[in-house]
Amino acid sequence: MNKQVGGRTIASLCGLGAVLLWALLALFTAGTANIPPFQLTAMTFLIAFCGVSLKWFFYRQDVRKFFRIPPSLWLLGVAGLFGYHFFYFLALKNAPAAEASLIAYLWPLLIVLFSTLLPGERFYWFHLVGALISLAGAGLLITKGAAFELQPEYTVGYIAAICCAFIWSSYSVLSRRFAAVSSDVIGLFCGITAVLSLGAHLLFETTLWPQDAVQWLSVLCLGLGPVGAAFFLWDRGMKHGDIQSLGVLSYLSPLLSTLILLAMGVASFSWSLIFGCLLITIGALVGSLNLLRSLLSPGKSD
Repeated sequence: MNKQVGGRTIASLCGLGAVLLWALLALFTAGTANIPPFQLTAMTFLIAFCGVSLKWFFYRQDVRKFFRIPPSLWLLGVAGLFGYHFFYFLALKNAPAAEASLIAYLWPLLIVLFSTLLPGERFYWFHLVGALISLAGAGLLITKGAAFELQPEYTVGYIAAICCAFIWSSYSVLSRRFAAVSSDVIGLFCGITAVLSLGAHLLFETTLWPQDAVQWLSVLCLGLGPVGAAFFLWDRGMKHGDIQSLGVLSYLSPLLSTLILLAMGVASFSWSLIFGCLLITIGALVGSLNLLRSLLSPGKSD
């Protein structure tokens, strides 16, 4: 039993690692300057695919086994990775960034709620309370304390943002059904997402290549970290970790992202930032009581 609990805790820490990597997303994206979003998605997911391909090559893995996964997993993986990014960019194009981002960031709360439908998962009051507190904090960070108003002319953008939240939360929770499948399969999904993003780029955007070493390095870091390793770590966490705690802890990403931008001089100080960070921290602590208990008392069951 201790071994099982230990494996669950390690998987949860992998998921938390993904959240920490996503905190770097805004910083590295800012470094890519004006590269169109679908082009950037294609480039970074291609880097992620190449990275896992090197692993397959050096460890002499039989890649054919990954192509024999169920069609439902193919649909889930591609819809999750490409679908989320497609609707996210659609949301930003058709609605103010603050409102669209906050609506899209309902996905951690939805993970907490949807996970109650999984067999063998126990739902506690502190999961929901922690998620709601953290969501309020994320709202302060994203809107910078300004009034949150939904306007009819941005309906398409709002709907796209809602689709983002439902797609990523559904993808994350449903990954649990395929716990027996190696996380290496994410490499194939990254490759397909790169191809689909390239198609969307050619249809909707004008190509703009990085202009200097900083931009190229930012693209590389995105592909290796927030877009690369993060998805593999998240898959491990969703399949084998404490899914409710990870849902709540996901709100640490906008908190850490804001602090990093603040330290780099990209973001400016405000009281809404302080209160937002405080709320997210409190919510994360409340919502992850199970995970904290397993770390402090590894001999006990989750």
